[in-house]
Amino acid sequence: MSDILHVKDLRIAFPSRSGPVEVVRGVSFDLGRERLGIVGESGSGKSQTGRAILGLTPPSGRVTAQRLEFDGIDLRGASAATWRRLRGRRMSMVMQDPKFSLNPVMTIGRQIVEAFRRQDNAPKREAKDRAMAMLEAVQIRNPERVYNAYPHELSGGMGQRAMIAMMLITEPDLLIADEPTSALDVTVQLDVLRILDDLVTQRGMGLIFISHDLRLVSSFCDRVLVMYAGRMVEELKASELHNAQHPYTRGLLNCLPQIDGGQRPLPTLKRDPAWLA
Repeated sequence: MSDILHVKDLRIAFPSRSGPVEVVRGVSFDLGRERLGIVGESGSGKSQTGRAILGLTPPSGRVTAQRLEFDGIDLRGASAATWRRLRGRRMSMVMQDPKFSLNPVMTIGRQIVEAFRRQDNAPKREAKDRAMAMLEAVQIRNPERVYNAYPHELSGGMGQRAMIAMMLITEPDLLIADEPTSALDVTVQLDVLRILDDLVTQRGMGLIFISHDLRLVSSFCDRVLVMYAGRMVEELKASELHNAQHPYTRGLLNCLPQIDGGQRPLPTLKRDPAWLA
């Protein structure tokens, strides 16, 4: 299995009154045509890692890496023209909250068609047919209504499905999904995961699945990276997540409620300052 993404010693820093603060510290991994899960608490650096890979770090941030390469293309200092060729067509990202990602003054259909035609220059009729098919693929029952609706007319879960359709319509080689199922009910969540799984297994897409749901990641992904305070603390096969050795990962697993456990009170995570070293 050939790797399509190489990340070595990725660091992201933002300015503060007391000087630069590193929010991602020395993250390294390779990604093949597989499902890689990145888990950790809010603020652990998961989303910032995903944004840096797509060159979406805010201008105030500083991104450095010994290696940041996608399919042989060095992303460090990539030009605007290079990013235009890559984003959308070959690399996409599903953001966590559709309220902040969808254009509020454009219909859903127009936004999906624009994403497709920008990359493939397809005729409008073909683009609409493709958009409708993708809305159906993410289990939207009335795709025509959603196609003509504005974002504020949709529920959070419906908006998230529309955003997933928009990112997948070009069938990218790399998809970074940032909590893509957090606003979906269980049945729709399974449908969306099935779509992502098909793209990985049938088309050979590489998937970075960012989540805080350890159970979901352990059952859906192939490998798992665990992040704490901006750095990787453990990497292991998803199927072996229950055998994690790092005390932070063990603490997260122990804090999960057990249906048949009846444990009172629920365990809380005890942090060790040594984890920050």
